[in-house]
Amino acid sequence: MSWYGEISPVERRTLWVCFGGWALDAFDGQMLGLVLPALAATFALGAGQAGAIASVTLICSALGGWLAGALSDRFGRVRTLQLTILWFSVFSLAGAFAQSYRQVLIVKGLQGFGFGGEWAAGAVLMAETIRASHRGRALGTVQGAWAVGWATSVALYGLAFSLLPPDLGWRVMFAAGALPALLALFLTRIVTEPRITRAGTGAAVPSGVSRPSMPGLGIFSRETARATFSGALLGVGAHGGYYALMTWLPSYLKNERHLSVLGAGSYLAVIIVAFGCGCFASAQLIDRIGRRCNIALFAICCVTTVLMYLLVPISDRTMLLLGFPLGFFAAGIPASMGALFSELFPSGIRGTGVGFCYNFGRIASALLPWLVGRMGQSMPLGRAIGIGSAAAYGLVIVAILLVPETRGRVLT
Repeated sequence: MSWYGEISPVERRTLWVCFGGWALDAFDGQMLGLVLPALAATFALGAGQAGAIASVTLICSALGGWLAGALSDRFGRVRTLQLTILWFSVFSLAGAFAQSYRQVLIVKGLQGFGFGGEWAAGAVLMAETIRASHRGRALGTVQGAWAVGWATSVALYGLAFSLLPPDLGWRVMFAAGALPALLALFLTRIVTEPRITRAGTGAAVPSGVSRPSMPGLGIFSRETARATFSGALLGVGAHGGYYALMTWLPSYLKNERHLSVLGAGSYLAVIIVAFGCGCFASAQLIDRIGRRCNIALFAICCVTTVLMYLLVPISDRTMLLLGFPLGFFAAGIPASMGALFSELFPSGIRGTGVGFCYNFGRIASALLPWLVGRMGQSMPLGRAIGIGSAAAYGLVIVAILLVPETRGRVLT
């Protein structure tokens, strides 16, 4: 962490604000996978219906991310970041009062708009504030906040479902998701808008990029189309592998491995700690070996580990041990995407480009939780998760061959 001593106070404040934002995002986002079995029991849902809740949330988060990216180009990164945190906090609280399956679908869909938007605005804010020599390390380190929020969500899950009946436990967890709103107002007050954004906010299209007929479509111009499509393909594989695995893993541990709430929490704890370690490891590698090599390395390891964890007959003890490399390698790809996507696009459409590439993957991968749920009706759930997740991570390996190397690129 010697690089941390070299960055300015402004860079440090921005880093910690985004760290907090990502942690709160993960706290809310990971709740759904944890409470999905309780939701299914409360409203008598089938596996396909339960998976549809996750899919709707991901689709809406993808649309929200693209929209928030475009808004951050127009109105600034900090203001958009604040708005998205408040948005998903309010609808998390509303979810605690849902009385039907349809209401859950609507509320989680609206909440999803905030999830995608928070990441897009925060990633570009970081990329434009942190100097080029430390950009990858900083963004990779901040991605480790996902493990902090995830761990907090699992801890609350263990506490709530140990002390309360399941039909009340999931409501308490959703209500706790409103807490980020209390911090959003404070966090974004101590961060200033990047100089690059202050100079270009309000400009529809930067110099050298064809003017689009509609706002938000500049990323599809002749100059940036390849970066847009290759980045979107990478997003599909990265999100597909992660969500196919993490949405259904709590259900798999409970229903097929027959673990208690506390037992499943132990397995998840290993994966979460490993995820945080993987983010920090990726942060150290990405500025040394480059964006493309780093992502390819972690993707290959993801495919291998997922197949061993879910498709090979292993004991509960071995599964506990394999949980560490599973979480470790799953972290390396998302820890690299913030820096890479930000460096693919020029100022003026950077937020739109980052929001689209990252969140288009969420739209396409939103089908995977639903597909895994459907596959789980005709085969063991573990096998369905393993096939879906490994195939998605394989797509990352294909996509990275199309993405240019951007290490050290100065943002102008």
